[in-house]
Amino acid sequence: MSTILNNTEDLAHIRGELQHKPWLVACLCAAWCNTCGDYRAAFDALRAQHADKCFAWLDIEDQAHLVDEIDVENFPTILIQHGDHILFFGTMLPDVKQLHRLISSLSENTEQSISHGKLLNQGTPKDWSLRRLLLENL
Repeated sequence: MSTILNNTEDLAHIRGELQHKPWLVACLCAAWCNTCGDYRAAFDALRAQHADKCFAWLDIEDQAHLVDEIDVENFPTILIQHGDHILFFGTMLPDVKQLHRLISSLSENTEQSISHGKLLNQGTPKDWSLRRLLLENL
């Protein structure tokens, strides 16, 4: 497995990045999902275009303790979070160009994205934060 792949699923590496990066872009997936497997390389490669963000590839079965409060119904499910604000949570087509456009749009309009983030985040409990859970589970 390449270093890039290890970094996006290695929780210690993710925690280290979250110490100095306010953005978290997480793909919630399952090892048995062929669509996720096909999407993986493109998701990891997108990191190069968004070096200021922490990218995480989380298997919802292997990392169930991080996602047990939310319902992941389809794959891939993407979560984009800035600080404690979840700006996007939902299923996306496995199209890295679409994800790139969404990340860029949210980044360019951070304040507006935060104030309107609830419109794109219908599936998480009010006080749930993947970023916080990742940092607390040292």
